[in-house]
Amino acid sequence: MKKIVLTGGGTAGHVAPNLALVPTLKAAGFEIYYVGSHEGIERKLVEDVGIPYFGISSGKLRRYKSFKNATDIFRVGKGLLDAIGVIRKIKPDLVFSKGGFVVVPVIAAARLLRVKSVIHESDLTPGLANKLAMPFATTICVSFPETLRHVGKKGVLTGTPLRAELFKGERAVGFKFTGLNSAGLPVLLVTGGSQGANAINACVREALPGLLQKFQVVHLCGKGNLSGIGQAGYAEYEYINEAMADVLAMADIVVSRAGANTLFELAALGKPNLLVPLPASQSRGDQILNAASFKKQGFSVVLPEEEMTEERLVRDIDCLFAQKEQFVQNMKNMNANMFNGVENIIDVILKNFN
Repeated sequence: MKKIVLTGGGTAGHVAPNLALVPTLKAAGFEIYYVGSHEGIERKLVEDVGIPYFGISSGKLRRYKSFKNATDIFRVGKGLLDAIGVIRKIKPDLVFSKGGFVVVPVIAAARLLRVKSVIHESDLTPGLANKLAMPFATTICVSFPETLRHVGKKGVLTGTPLRAELFKGERAVGFKFTGLNSAGLPVLLVTGGSQGANAINACVREALPGLLQKFQVVHLCGKGNLSGIGQAGYAEYEYINEAMADVLAMADIVVSRAGANTLFELAALGKPNLLVPLPASQSRGDQILNAASFKKQGFSVVLPEEEMTEERLVRDIDCLFAQKEQFVQNMKNMNANMFNGVENIIDVILKNFN
């Protein structure tokens, strides 16, 4: 049986695409293992689906000066030794990486042990971890056509792997889960990603009196960020896992950050969206570029966080809802191959065995 190691972690966005590949990999006869950090979000997500999990040491790689760089470089070195030990134990035929700092020692270890590796870059421009890992990789899969110029001859346009269960959501089940009224106002879903977004949380709560006159609101606010607001028509959660497909099915429009995985999921589901990308002051600017690409294609409205006020948020949501049918049509016209990420990536993986 062919053996494959999946790796990626730090956020759900670095794990969910890996898990999207699992059913097809199993059907193709692969024995699957996962390598992540000891304490990252990836451990629970992976163990919940019954995949053998191996934790390694992981340090954060920063573009800015920090005293933690001095200590984290030792963690990365320890991670490399850990990864070498794990790969020697598993003896995989291939490593597939989805990103996050934990992948650097894993891909480097694979190269040292002469194991082929495939990297997937979701964002329009590669992140630091993937930039460091790319020289060791055999193939680099990308989601955006614009990314190909950043990765050289190793690049292959595959789109993003989307979880099959996303397309099995039931609107009625979503209403039952949230307790909202299926015959009531349209549903606005607000999400800041698996870790929440304080700026979005605060602005949405300030705007609730106005929003609840026109929408029912489902608010995913991140761990530890519940407000306790008990208004009718407002349902808040730290994070939704199993029922997320049903909640997406019931949503008429969405307010979200602009992580690439989220963008492709929303486009595939035909959900008009208002994007509030993570600002450059808190990131390398990848979400700003992702959002600009989707805005240019007519899939999204973009609201920069530094311009976000209660009044502007309500106004942009109203404008999005008024034009939602046009946004839906634009997404229907998107290149269908961009939604075939699972099949495209599996093809790349299989070619690396030939």
